[in-house]
Amino acid sequence: MRKEMKYVLIINPFGIGDVLFSTALVESLGRQVEGCHIGFLCNRRAEDLLKNNPLIDWVFVFEKDEYRDLWNKSKTECIKKFISLLKDIKAKRFDTVIDLSLNRQFGFITWLIGIPRRIGLNYKNRGTFLTDKIDITGYNEKHVVEYYLSLLGLIELRPTANYLMLYISDDDREWAKDFLAASGIKEGDLVIGIVPGGGASWGKDAVIKHWEKEKFAEVADRLAEKHNAKILILGSEAEKDICESVKKDMKNAVIDACGRTAILQFAALAGMCNLVIANDGGPLHIAVAMGAKTVGIFGPVDEKVYGQYPSSDKHRVVTGKAECRPCYKNFKLRDCDIRRCLDTISPEEVFRAAEEALKA
Repeated sequence: MRKEMKYVLIINPFGIGDVLFSTALVESLGRQVEGCHIGFLCNRRAEDLLKNNPLIDWVFVFEKDEYRDLWNKSKTECIKKFISLLKDIKAKRFDTVIDLSLNRQFGFITWLIGIPRRIGLNYKNRGTFLTDKIDITGYNEKHVVEYYLSLLGLIELRPTANYLMLYISDDDREWAKDFLAASGIKEGDLVIGIVPGGGASWGKDAVIKHWEKEKFAEVADRLAEKHNAKILILGSEAEKDICESVKKDMKNAVIDACGRTAILQFAALAGMCNLVIANDGGPLHIAVAMGAKTVGIFGPVDEKVYGQYPSSDKHRVVTGKAECRPCYKNFKLRDCDIRRCLDTISPEEVFRAAEEALKA
């Protein structure tokens, strides 16, 4: 069966964290199947995370919002664009697809264009068009990475990678070095990155995962004062207001990189930090993939399922004490007009976790 796996398409249309969770699967597959060519279908935000991976030959982008906007402007152009994408995928003559979308539509599409073997997770019986599947009721009790890796058993392979992989270019590393040097960072300085935003895949609900900005500022100040740490604020262009609020609340100087980085430049900076403190979300997992020590702050989401992977003393998790957490289950968030799960997390807890991670 493995001999037939020469051209494999992996589908993961979700956010940055989920795509990074897929990289352990890519590593396990690419390192075991000799001569295997791998394609990956992802959304626009995750595209750059995959482009330097030596095990991935092609990256296809399916951005739902782009198609929706184009549909509203011109249904004909939208259909043409989608057909063009299908033609590009079909031209690679994939013999196997590993579908991580939990979505019936991708199974149908890959059946339609003639990919003979279709492997995936069957959630709520949405795996109608899958030829090989594992039934799941959701992601519960074990990490998403473990669910992805479990699919290898269907193709008589075993997991050989239990880590996330992110490849960046020498240019991005040099950019990050130059940025830190221009900001007054010297070799041997203790650099701590803080990410007070994150969770872009949740859209307008992302704020539900954000710890309070003034508490980020308090922790950053304590680390700067006690450990002479240089504080680096990281975030996207859309999060500049959040980062600016943290800066205003801080007593100590801060290096502001918010909105000034492309995603792989962000990754390079995170990898040069001695520690990154971040909310649950893609930026946290980028830091993990880059080998940084981390403190992850988790509110409604289950850290056992979506936390730093693999677990390690260098990665610390801080959660709230609310009895109702985690309330994000089976991809749904319980309606909640308060944020007790995050509001009960004190700056002292995060500061203590940061010190523990630094010592690990």
